[in-house]
Amino acid sequence: MEFALSEDQRLLQDSLKGVLAGAASLDQVRKIAVGDGAAISALDAALAEFGLASLLVPEDAGGLGLGLLDACLVQEALGYHIAPSRFLANALAATALTDFPDLLTLIAAGESKFGLALTELVSRRDGAGLTAEKGKLSGKSLLAISVDGATHLLVAETGGQLHVVEAGPDTVPMQTIDRSRTFHEVKLAGAKSLAALKADERFLAVARLLVAADTLGAAQAMIDKAVAYAAERQQFGRVIGSFQAVKHMCAEMAAKLEPGRALIWHAAHALDIGDAEGPVMANLAKSYLAEAGTFIARTSTEVHGGMGFTDLVGLHYWYKRIGVNRQLFGSPEEARESAAELQGLLA
Repeated sequence: MEFALSEDQRLLQDSLKGVLAGAASLDQVRKIAVGDGAAISALDAALAEFGLASLLVPEDAGGLGLGLLDACLVQEALGYHIAPSRFLANALAATALTDFPDLLTLIAAGESKFGLALTELVSRRDGAGLTAEKGKLSGKSLLAISVDGATHLLVAETGGQLHVVEAGPDTVPMQTIDRSRTFHEVKLAGAKSLAALKADERFLAVARLLVAADTLGAAQAMIDKAVAYAAERQQFGRVIGSFQAVKHMCAEMAAKLEPGRALIWHAAHALDIGDAEGPVMANLAKSYLAEAGTFIARTSTEVHGGMGFTDLVGLHYWYKRIGVNRQLFGSPEEARESAAELQGLLA
């Protein structure tokens, strides 16, 4: 048995990286980070033309019908280029709405664009929370993502139920350290639930797995940048990459990251085939990449020395993306606790 990507999977990821190299270059990300509408529109158009929205939608609903491993490869590429994208939101909507073919068809056609207000799945914050009564939702959700330009929102109410509602105008931007993506406070006042379903363990596992894949891509980019910098920066008449201490730092980063890649591939495959081990491995992947990504972000910055803190190099975009991913859909501690519960190790 060969444990490797297929030729089609490698082509998918390489083709997407080629698109992102232009549409999500560091210069473009800088423009996106300050709200440049033209840069945002150009990236959205490039990704729409690539057909990402339909990737996880079944073929009978007009989608590509690909699997979670393919979705993880896409998310890894997006993380590598710190590209803001609705892919995560649409992918989770397609994962949840398997019993709602009409909505799936709209996602595949690009007519429905989803945002996510799922904070209630993993945390409770003072003054926030959504409640459902007689098919209508009211309340407030914090740190919703991909709300800009969304036609629909996938929201979680306090009881753990998921609902689809039409996106409304009552949103307020929330600033986080990650400027490569936008977060919002969403207020609902009697919004009609267009679809209701239970958020099972698989749904949260998929969410955490895709975030782990995003961190994998961002961390790999930071390693690549550190190695490239070490190969050209000179001190005492020698490139710093020739110093043993710097070699050790780069090697340790690579060694830390590689098990995370294996965890993601294994978890995605297990979830695709319905193996009970899938949700466990997805939670462990989220936990591991959160910790390894933090280490790599710090170490890569150290390899760059003082230059690592400048906007000229731009490492902070990757550093902060990894930092927010660490907490998104649950901290590494919460993910480990979920894995323990799924294995019956905790009540």
